[in-house]
Amino acid sequence: MSFILRPVDTVESISPADFKKNYLDARRPLIIKGLTKSWPAREKWTTDYLKQLAGEVNVSLMDNSKADPSKPINASVAEMRFGDYLDLIKSKPTELRIFFFNLFKHAPNLVDDIVIPKDLMGGFIESMPAMFFGGSNSVTFLHYDIDLPHLFHTHFGGRKHIILFDNKWKKRLYCIPNATYALEDYDVANPDFEKFPALKGVEGYEVFLEHGDTLFMPTGMWHWMKYLDGSFSLSLRAWDASLSRKAQSVFNLAVKGGVDSMLKMAFKAPYAKWRERVAIKRAERALAKGEPK
Repeated sequence: MSFILRPVDTVESISPADFKKNYLDARRPLIIKGLTKSWPAREKWTTDYLKQLAGEVNVSLMDNSKADPSKPINASVAEMRFGDYLDLIKSKPTELRIFFFNLFKHAPNLVDDIVIPKDLMGGFIESMPAMFFGGSNSVTFLHYDIDLPHLFHTHFGGRKHIILFDNKWKKRLYCIPNATYALEDYDVANPDFEKFPALKGVEGYEVFLEHGDTLFMPTGMWHWMKYLDGSFSLSLRAWDASLSRKAQSVFNLAVKGGVDSMLKMAFKAPYAKWRERVAIKRAERALAKGEPK
């Protein structure tokens, strides 16, 4: 037995009522292929175009290596001019990627190229459109977003492989204590189920996004992503309507963000090893109990 991965529902378009009932309220992912058909960005946003707008900006880069236990999560491994980076991912494979980049700060007119899907739901955080860039072979580690937003993740310029899990599986995914990401010692696309037995039977979804596709990921959904081509994505974030979810978001930012980072900086490798041991024990205990039920 291994991961049980099923495809995500795919539509060309969807009514607000259908979206709310079957995906937003049901906490189910969805691919909307036609959401961006009216967006100027669908045709305009190429690496050459973005290079013209902000090519001189210096950007922080990450790679596929395991996080340094002495540094905050998503710490950079290098810096580069944005234009040079775009040339790199266009020309050859690389593990280097840009995580959570507010390109709109440097090129404000880009906001005119997108249409926030307010007809489908409210709560969009319009001040936080985030962009992500990766070379073919670059991987985003398995995690869920710490502030628990709903995400509309639109891809441009190539293909992206995504694996998703509902939040109820977090113990079986070897979730790190005090954090919102998983043990980085297994390959999500090809895990060693003998070494990590709690992964056996975990249910999820598998997605392959192409240019212009939008993936809706409900709040708290775990996601792992691999760029199959040098390409980039835009994530639009929206708050969940419930007060309990907002309260959990604040708690996560304070404890799983701030406190965890301070502990990592203070105790470094010993704290990292302790967290990994706890993640493994929790996963094995959940497996033995047959969780989640």
